[in-house]
Amino acid sequence: MILISVALAPVILLLIYVYRRDKYEKEPKKLLAKVFIFGIISVIPVYFIETALTNYWHNKYALPSMQLNTAAYDAFVVAAFTEEFFKILVFFIFIWKNKNFNEKFDGIIYAVFISMGFAATENLMYVLGSGFSTGIIRAFTAVPAHAIFAVTSGYFLALAKFKPSGKLIYLILALAVPVLLHGIYDFILLAKNDLLLLFFIPYVIFIFILALKGMKRHSDASVFKK
Repeated sequence: MILISVALAPVILLLIYVYRRDKYEKEPKKLLAKVFIFGIISVIPVYFIETALTNYWHNKYALPSMQLNTAAYDAFVVAAFTEEFFKILVFFIFIWKNKNFNEKFDGIIYAVFISMGFAATENLMYVLGSGFSTGIIRAFTAVPAHAIFAVTSGYFLALAKFKPSGKLIYLILALAVPVLLHGIYDFILLAKNDLLLLFFIPYVIFIFILALKGMKRHSDASVFKK
């Protein structure tokens, strides 16, 4: 029970924080719960696809001389692209044409709830498998990182929705930017390079600030702001 609490606590806190940042028109709780649940369900296809991609590469190319190549592949293709693609897919299925997606900040809040559904499941698997200390570390790193990637995705999805003249570019950025940020995050950890690890904490701080600025920009632009 303690491990489950440790795994889910950061997810719950982040959801509460983002929900409270939606200051001008709250989103329906049932819809938020729905996309959160489908964020959880998205773990299933992601798991099988990531397993297949990993097996393909590691059976062919995972040589000691290709350690950095393997780390890059695992970070950007296996993890970042697959996970961010399915989160956006859930967004498009349930949110894109929903009448409640009626201002820019909504893109962020729905993207975060989807991502936190995914992160909750992933975190439970890691914490139950590796223990309390892993839960504490991930509470300050991996779980907030998933929220940050979602903020950037939701930021550009909102622009694609409400600035149709640049729709295609914003849709591309809605996937490309979180994949890039996610891939860099994972690559720093997977490369097992001491020099790269020196940049890990500064990088986390950088993307955290980036996400906060994106949230503020869309919040300040709310059509419901009086």
